[in-house]
Amino acid sequence: MNRFDPTYSAVGEKIAFWLPIAAFTLPIALFLGGVASVGNTTDAKQLEGLNTALTRSISQCYAVEGKYPEDLQYLKDHYGLTYDESVFLVDYESMGGNLIPEVTILKKDNH
Repeated sequence: MNRFDPTYSAVGEKIAFWLPIAAFTLPIALFLGGVASVGNTTDAKQLEGLNTALTRSISQCYAVEGKYPEDLQYLKDHYGLTYDESVFLVDYESMGGNLIPEVTILKKDNH
């Protein structure tokens, strides 16, 4: 190999230029990817927890009172249901006192 070969120095210079950039950028990209993954997992757990809390509150109301609650506010007032309304949208449709209500939980898009 010839030290004075111009292609050799150009390749060496390219490697010397890109290697520190890659060594700096790659860990940051991996870190940000991990943070995003944790955020998605947290959102899924919150959604699951809210669904469980709603199901339990609805069942408890039916067990205690013999009828399903007419609206979501009733569960908040009498059964201690709380959730972050800025994050989740809960659609609660009562079908009457003797039919289990339809509940849909959606995560709001906060961009």
